[in-house]
Amino acid sequence: MNIEFVLPNEIEKRSFEIIRQELADRGVTLPPQEAPITMRTIHTSADFDYAETMRYSSGGIEKARELIRNGADIVTDTNMALSGINKKKLATYGGQVHCFMADEDVAAEAKERQVTRATVSMERAAKLGKPVIFAIGNAPTALISLYEMMEAGTFTPEFVIGVPVGFVNVVAAKELFLNSDVPYIINEGRKGGSNIAAAICNALIYGIE
Repeated sequence: MNIEFVLPNEIEKRSFEIIRQELADRGVTLPPQEAPITMRTIHTSADFDYAETMRYSSGGIEKARELIRNGADIVTDTNMALSGINKKKLATYGGQVHCFMADEDVAAEAKERQVTRATVSMERAAKLGKPVIFAIGNAPTALISLYEMMEAGTFTPEFVIGVPVGFVNVVAAKELFLNSDVPYIINEGRKGGSNIAAAICNALIYGIE
């Protein structure tokens, strides 16, 4: 096997060239507006299944970027996703990234109420008092809690990135938003993760320019 020599600052560019070629070899053509986002999820995971399973609401990408341009915050359900999102770039538009999952008072309230920390975190995010993009990469209960608030008429998210990973309630939680009126980017099925949530956020941010 030949080792390919690539300069450090050219590695990402070369990776995307390989992804484009492999998609072409598979006969997959991604819609132009969706392609940079789907390709970044593939770049993050090396999993070409995302080319088949990523779902975008009509006008959703434009809506998400409009929110970012107008200073929306991002709330995620893991510190891993928090670390992976380009906070410096988001801040140039006036936005911040939040994750309440590790807050001691969140953990205490969740224990007292016998609910997940994700549930309490989403309730806290709903009180930020400004537009929020929810980037959920781990906890399906976060999506379920957002949906329950919608059903109760207490809060409606501006945008949902729904890519929790796992086996318990993951598919069903995603389907709640696939069948809702909330703008979304969702990966159908069991796959996802904090890295995928961060990758989607970054692709949205980078694509503004």
